[in-house]
Amino acid sequence: MATRRDVLKAMALGAATLTMWPRAAWSAAGAVGSTPLLLVVMLRGGLDGLHAVPPMGDPGWGSLRGSFPFAGAQDKERPIAIDRNFALHPSLQYAAQLYQQKFFMPIVAVAPPYQGRSHFEAQDCVENGSASPSGAHDGWLNRCVGSLRGEQGLALAASMPLIMRGPTKVDSWSPPLPVGVNPDLVRRLDTLYAEDAQLAEAWSRAVAQSHDDAMQEVDAMMAPMRGDAAAMKNRGDAVANAGGKARSNYGGALQLMMASAGQFMAKNDGPQIAFVEDTGWDTHAGEVGILQRKLKQLDDGLKGFHESIGSAWDRVAVVVVTEFGRTAKINGTGGTDHGTGGMAFLAGGAIAGGRIGGRWPGISAQDLNEGRDLHATTDMRGLFKGLLAAHLRMPTDVLDTRVFPGSAAVRPMEGLLRGARVAGIG
Repeated sequence: MATRRDVLKAMALGAATLTMWPRAAWSAAGAVGSTPLLLVVMLRGGLDGLHAVPPMGDPGWGSLRGSFPFAGAQDKERPIAIDRNFALHPSLQYAAQLYQQKFFMPIVAVAPPYQGRSHFEAQDCVENGSASPSGAHDGWLNRCVGSLRGEQGLALAASMPLIMRGPTKVDSWSPPLPVGVNPDLVRRLDTLYAEDAQLAEAWSRAVAQSHDDAMQEVDAMMAPMRGDAAAMKNRGDAVANAGGKARSNYGGALQLMMASAGQFMAKNDGPQIAFVEDTGWDTHAGEVGILQRKLKQLDDGLKGFHESIGSAWDRVAVVVVTEFGRTAKINGTGGTDHGTGGMAFLAGGAIAGGRIGGRWPGISAQDLNEGRDLHATTDMRGLFKGLLAAHLRMPTDVLDTRVFPGSAAVRPMEGLLRGARVAGIG
């Protein structure tokens, strides 16, 4: 029977191997140090984009949400105006700085081709890259990695998500939990606690502390296994530096995973493509408190990634997506229900930010989809294809037939990257 010591050894060695990937000749940009990097972040639960990026210049805003949720707020709690029509939620302070530096771009009214209101079906559609939830059994990001000769992919998740499943080998990493704790159970509890304004913060601290405790025990075990200080320092770069520095600066799961992604991707032998997921974005009730906290975690995650990726920031594109938007009107429990058109975010040194991307359909009564939520004017595959085509230099025929099968009619969004022609902005 395996002992706690055996399991800790296995965890430590498994995490250490992540830094030993051989890096072949780059297919996209030629040399290590100039390779474009892509991070995909999935916010599971359906982010209310109208709350995160309130369209306060739209005439329909006042009738729908004029007194919700910012009426009477202090200056630091008011939305941050970014242009004459849109603002950022006050929790997105760092994102606002990136916007001013032209490293951040909200994409409005975006959704996968499936426009039903099932979390699971919508997430499957986002991840499999097809026109329907059952259109493919593997993930578009796995197919993307497989189309880039010699490249590497990494999923920062407790279990391999659909978006990264498929025939191409990709690695996974997550901070170790104490032995005997089922990571799938932790993920489910994450979702439950995230919706409780009183318990969510305590749960987040408890999970972070459990990661710390397990990693400290791994560190102590690895020292005699490695034998000398120099070897221990190298191992520290693999595990403690990638996760430990992130933990010391950022307490929650999303911050930790995004900062860790930056640590891994900054290495010369690290992954070119990475994926991070987060749960708890389903806000049927008490939305104000939940999103104040969750958007702050996302904001801290962007900051942690920016700091940990270091000088590689200039060649990074980050895309943050969710499976659908929410209803335009607030329900009777201070929340919003499942909708259609959602919000995505782009960030990174490669992004032509400082503007709003996508086509805004309006939120006046006559503009709403089925009289209840935002119309989707951009197929999410077009957003992904725009990044892969311009940033990773993937050929159109590969995108249309292999990465996103049967998507030739969905054109890549343009103007997303620095130096590119600006189009699809409005």
